[in-house]
Amino acid sequence: MTRGGHSSERDGAARKCIVTGEVQPKAGLIRFVVGPDNAVVPDILGKLPGRGMYVTADRDALDKAGKGQFSRSAKQAVTVPDGLTDEVERQLARRTVDLIALARKAGRAVCGFEKVKGWLAGGERVRVLVQASDGSERGKTKLWTPEGARYFGCLTSAELGLAFGRETVIHGALATGGLSNRVVEEATKLRGLREEIGGNVASGKDKEAK
Repeated sequence: MTRGGHSSERDGAARKCIVTGEVQPKAGLIRFVVGPDNAVVPDILGKLPGRGMYVTADRDALDKAGKGQFSRSAKQAVTVPDGLTDEVERQLARRTVDLIALARKAGRAVCGFEKVKGWLAGGERVRVLVQASDGSERGKTKLWTPEGARYFGCLTSAELGLAFGRETVIHGALATGGLSNRVVEEATKLRGLREEIGGNVASGKDKEAK
């Protein structure tokens, strides 16, 4: 176990999606286990005991997994709770918000147009630019994603507000560091579930730097 609660197995490990059959890094997959009551349980933190079943962080893949793929992978009849995909989305959103909040408390994140612009223009090593999915598109285009940084627009202004201790937030930025890397991992999964319903991602205007 390494610092931050992550096992060495998680870093760089790959697993096969039970829906697509593709082998990919665990960072892009959602882990599930079968609980004592034979119900499928999402394991967002990757710490629950039991044999893991992995599904690509995509709404269609998760919906398909509930139509027999979980039972086939577990080699037994399992119960898939109603609204499982929505629950996964809720937990991922909460996890992303919590990580951004930790970065803020550590002095590694700022919010507000002027503060974010100051970081971008002042040479601060920005790892992540986050903007609310329901914010003004005109206002959001006035900021830019630095080379090598990541952009996410999959959280709402209310969710970003929770992360920064405010009612609502439209613009935020995270400095480089371990917490920011964890935000990238969780936000990438969340974006996969919200890509058809969330702001910039839905409109194809994701400004992520390659």
